[in-house]
Amino acid sequence: MNDPGDLALFLRAKRAALPPEATPMNGFGVRRRVPGLRREEVAQLAGVSVTYYTRLEQGHSRRASDEVLLALARALQLSVTETEHLLDLARTPRTPAVSAATGPETVSPNARTLLSLIAERPAVVLGRRNDILAWNKLGHALIAPHLRADAPDHPDIRPSLPRLLFLDPQARALYRDWDQEAADYVAYLRLISGKYPDDETLTRMIGELCVRDDAFAALWASGRVGECVAGTKRMIHPHTGEITVDFQLWAQADRPDQRIEIYELRDDPDGTLTRALLDTPAAHSGQR
Repeated sequence: MNDPGDLALFLRAKRAALPPEATPMNGFGVRRRVPGLRREEVAQLAGVSVTYYTRLEQGHSRRASDEVLLALARALQLSVTETEHLLDLARTPRTPAVSAATGPETVSPNARTLLSLIAERPAVVLGRRNDILAWNKLGHALIAPHLRADAPDHPDIRPSLPRLLFLDPQARALYRDWDQEAADYVAYLRLISGKYPDDETLTRMIGELCVRDDAFAALWASGRVGECVAGTKRMIHPHTGEITVDFQLWAQADRPDQRIEIYELRDDPDGTLTRALLDTPAAHSGQR
């Protein structure tokens, strides 16, 4: 079950991030020493007592009803994804979180079959922790050409996108907008951590990254929550130079915690860039 402190931290972070001028509380003549709303103001906007809201924000209570939580979400102007995360954090033993077995994930047979049918575009299968469970030749060549082609098949060396992004200099150098890429990954990990609070492997990975990388620790402390199912990545690839890649994520019906990420290279009408990826050593070799 989620730690009550997670709910408290999230509420405090969202209250501090909401400028009073964006709410009906603006213009009431309150002298403010710090940005964001006061607890009394959030309670008033949500229609709950100050004492009750204070207990929630201090981690002394987690028995809020869905009605109260949705009222707080409206008061704090949370997005749909943030509201989902708030409800995840407030789960009680009567409404258990999604169960998650700790340990290596196995790729969905359906996802592997679909991946085998995608040859003309880079594609990878991602687990809930953003481990790469499988990739096609182009996906390998695009995302991590310096790693072994069979790495996803071995849990002990399986690529982890968060670890690559923060701890692997070669992978980090691929992204021209690394700061945005990093922020998006951390926001997604926070969303997933609320859905799988009993996943010890996920918890250990987050703790490891907080200790080993200051940027990750700062992003995690910000409390941002996000889900990204489509977008654009600007990359500097060692074999193609500067490229722009559109991507889209597809959840799997039989394993909703696994997603296929499919990429499309822009400005490649004749397939020159795609062929350049296929001509890299990574596309032909099982070694680094």
